[in-house]
This record gives sequence, structure tokens and C-alpha cells, in this order.
Amino acid sequence: MKNIESIKAFHLRFGSHQLVKPFIQFIEKVLAPKGINQLIIECSTSFVFENHPEITGGTLTKQDAREIAAVCKQHGIRVIPLFQCLGHQGWGGAPNTLLQAYPEFDETPHVPLDAKWPDFFCRSWCPEHPDVNALAFDLLDEIIEAFDADAMHVGMDEVYAIADDQCPRCKGKDRAELFAKAVNDLHGYLVKERNVEMFMWADRLNDSEATGYNMWEGDTFGTHRAISKIPTDIVLMDWHYDPLDAYPSIGIFLEKGFSVIPSCWFKTEAALDFLNKSRQQASETEGSGRLLGMAVTSWNGWDQEVFEKFIQMSPQSFSNDEKLGELDELYRTLDVITNELS
Repeated sequence: MKNIESIKAFHLRFGSHQLVKPFIQFIEKVLAPKGINQLIIECSTSFVFENHPEITGGTLTKQDAREIAAVCKQHGIRVIPLFQCLGHQGWGGAPNTLLQAYPEFDETPHVPLDAKWPDFFCRSWCPEHPDVNALAFDLLDEIIEAFDADAMHVGMDEVYAIADDQCPRCKGKDRAELFAKAVNDLHGYLVKERNVEMFMWADRLNDSEATGYNMWEGDTFGTHRAISKIPTDIVLMDWHYDPLDAYPSIGIFLEKGFSVIPSCWFKTEAALDFLNKSRQQASETEGSGRLLGMAVTSWNGWDQEVFEKFIQMSPQSFSNDEKLGELDELYRTLDVITNELS
């Protein structure tokens, strides 16, 4: 089992054939020199699927994935592709390409296409539909093969459309049981059949009432009880982006036997606070060896200009007390956290 200082991870959304070259430059000139050793590439439906072209919603090809993976391997970076499973099947009422092609998998087909938050967040696929797993597994297979990956991140964050009152299969069922079923189905395929490591976001396993987290960082309607119904060899990425008085989920997950990667965003002081308090909790449990490091997540758009901006930055580009924009502070957070984990 890896120790706390071993994993320095970076996450980004990426699904563009046209941006492969600047992305590779970013890997070689920014991520590798900073010691990043895990790269989580959230491609989801932006991948060009050969077996299911009807799902394709972007331009990232199999050959692109192989080229990216080869460069990462040269630099000792483990590529972990991310495909959003269960939730995040679109934004608002607008379905993604998966639900456009297979509307029968939609958990909430009655929701208007133009629905917006706070009335509706985003669509999920129905975990009880008898045909949904076969499609999902095919898609995961293509991505794993393309990246030559030995791990897969299945997303699973911010799932709110589940056990809908109008779903003929899920109506009246326990949300924790349904969430656990989706997790276990994926685990059964990825880990037991494909022999790849499974990663997922941890927020739906956090009990908001017990932890004090809000409805985004924690669960307010029952999925958190799935924590005792899923295998502990799933790596949980527990994300918190703002400074909090405490992050009790880290200790809870460690005590239950999970390996955990705390995950921050661009706010440097919040990231350091989260890391230090996570370390403290790990030292107080028997699970210190399962606090694996930290991940810096990015939720900005990536285009050639942004990649070039990061390549041109350096720690000397700004002072520690300087107020920065999001992209500049993301770079500073990346620099600070990788140094802290060295």
C-alpha cells in the first residue's frame, strides 16, 4: 500500500483531438517537472467510440489516447481515465449524448429539456434498467483499452436524480441500495472481471448531518448509507474546495478501511488546510498508509491559450500574498501542493 507522500494527482476535463499537442506540452513542461504521477483525464462521452459511435460527443480518438498515455508513461505518470457513471448525464434538463442515443435509460424522462437549477440539476441513468450496464461496460472497455489503463475513475459525484417517484423501476426504492447497486455493478466488472483499480468521487457517501457538509460535498437524502454496502478496495477521492473547520469524512473513510485521496481545487490556503487536517486525521487512525496523497482538480475550460498560459508560468510569476485570478491560483496551488508532498 502506498504511503501519504506517494501520490501527486492532477485532474482535468479533456476530449479534443485538436488540443492533443498542447496537452502533451502541458504534461511535459508543467505536470512532469512538478512530479505529478497520476493524471485523471475526464473524457466521458467526449471520446470517439468505435463500437458505439452514437455516444460520441467529442473528438478525442483512440490514437490520441495512446499518444497521451505513451508520453505519460515516459514520465512515470499513471493515466486514470474518468467516465461519468450514473449521474452527470448532461447539464440541467439537457441530456448528454448517451441519453440522447438511449433515452430509455433516463431516470427522469419527464423532466423538461430546458429545466435549470435549482429546479433540476442534471440527469442520471437508471441503475435498475436491465440494459444499461452492458452499454456502460462497453464504453469503459473502449476507454481502458485506448489508454492502456490499469485504473478507471467512474465519477459518481453529485447524483441527485435517483429513485425518482416517476421511474417505473426505481420508484419507492431505497436510495442507498440503488447507489450501492450501481457502485457494485461497476466494481464487479472493472475490478473482478477487468482487473483494473476503481476510483470514484466520495461526496455521495458523506452524511451531511453527521459531517456538517453542505448538499454538494455531502448527502442529504440517503445515499450515504451505501458506504457500508460497497467494497473497501475502491479508492475514494474526497473533494472539498473551501476551508472548513474540519473534514471528518477523511477519518471516517480511513476507519472503514478505504484508501482516500483528498482532492482540492484552486484555492491554495484551503488546499493546504485540507491536506494538513487530513494528515492529522490519518495519524490518529490505523489507516495512515491509506491516505494516498492529494489531487488538484481543475474545472476550467482547457484550450490552447490556457495550456500555453500554464506552460509560461513559474512560481516566480507572483508573490505569495498576491490576489490572483482562478487560473493563476490554480497554478500556485499545483505548485504548493506538489512541493508539500515532495
